Parts: sequence; C-alpha cells; structure tokens
Amino acid sequence: MHLILLPVIAYLLGAVPWGAVVVRVCTGKDIRRQGSGNIGATNVRRIAGGRAAAATLLLDMLKGALPVMLAVWFVRDGAGAPLYISLTAMAAFVGHCYPVYTRFKGGGKGVATALGSFLVIAPFAALIAVLVFVMMLCFFGRVSLGSMTGAAVLPVAVWQATHSTIFALLGTVFLLLILLRHRDNLVRLAKGEEPSVFRKG
Repeated sequence: MHLILLPVIAYLLGAVPWGAVVVRVCTGKDIRRQGSGNIGATNVRRIAGGRAAAATLLLDMLKGALPVMLAVWFVRDGAGAPLYISLTAMAAFVGHCYPVYTRFKGGGKGVATALGSFLVIAPFAALIAVLVFVMMLCFFGRVSLGSMTGAAVLPVAVWQATHSTIFALLGTVFLLLILLRHRDNLVRLAKGEEPSVFRKG
C-alpha cells in the first residue's frame, strides 16, 4: 500500500507553495501579486530578501529529496526501482509546477525540486548541474539562463553517473518541462529584457 501512496504523497508535498508561505510569514504579502508573480526563490528574494529566498530554496529542494529518499528506501535494489523512484520524483515535480492547492495555477518552475530529487538519485550529476548554473550566473547574471543551462546538462551528467536510461529520461523530461515553465524568460532573454541579479530594480 505504501508503494501506491508514496507518489500521491510526493505530489501533495510538492504542491505546497512554500514561496508563498514564506513571503506571507515574513512580509504579509501575497507573492503571486508581487514581482514576477512566481513562487520560486528568485522572486522571493526580490520581495522578502535573501534569508527568505534561502529558506524557500531549501524547502523546495526537500520537496523532491524527501519522497525520493523514501522511494529508494522502500524499493532498495529491486528490478523496478529506477522506474518507481522516477515516478515518485516526477510526482513531486509536477506537484510543484501544478499545485492542487491553488487549482493547478501559480506553481513554480521546478528547478529546485528537480535538483532535490537528483541530489538523491545521482548526487555527482546534480552537483555538475549546480556548477554549470553557478558559472552561468556569474558570467551572465541571469538566474533563468543558469537554471535552464544547468537543466540542459543534467540528463547527460545523469547518464554518465548512473548509466540508467530511465534516470536519464527523467532528467530529459525535467529539462523539457523546465524549459516550458521558462517560456516567458526565454522571450525576455531573446529581447535582452531579462533582469540581472546584479542590478537593482
């Protein structure tokens, strides 16, 4: 029974809008009406500051990490382990992007939750993606560009680390959905209008 319930629990946990909760607690504001309107750590930083953003980032990562850790513990090295673990990770990711608590609207872009999942599944690959993100952020100052670039290297890094087709496909699906969630950022990047984290305002 717990094998059936875990993906459902993963979705419900992933759907908790921690960015909105943190900003509400810290400032009393509704983040969905502030800044970009996104509940992710980048917008939280704009509205409530660095500490609130760090808390949001950690909580969003735990959305992915905790259910995947439980999935790994439940199935151990069984024949269907990669598929079940991937299903659980995907449930948490979809919950974050399309939360039932807000009628499937106003979710985040999935980057932190995906990272949390892969820190359990393939830690070295996840760290490679983080390194690419940091490099792109330092060079260009755009969180969105760093996020998408980090997500782009993830499937290859996962394959190299695990040689698992299923986990590499999971990374690919995460990449495609992250790009979909960043479609507005892609338009702004193309127009040169995407704000830099190194510039106020």
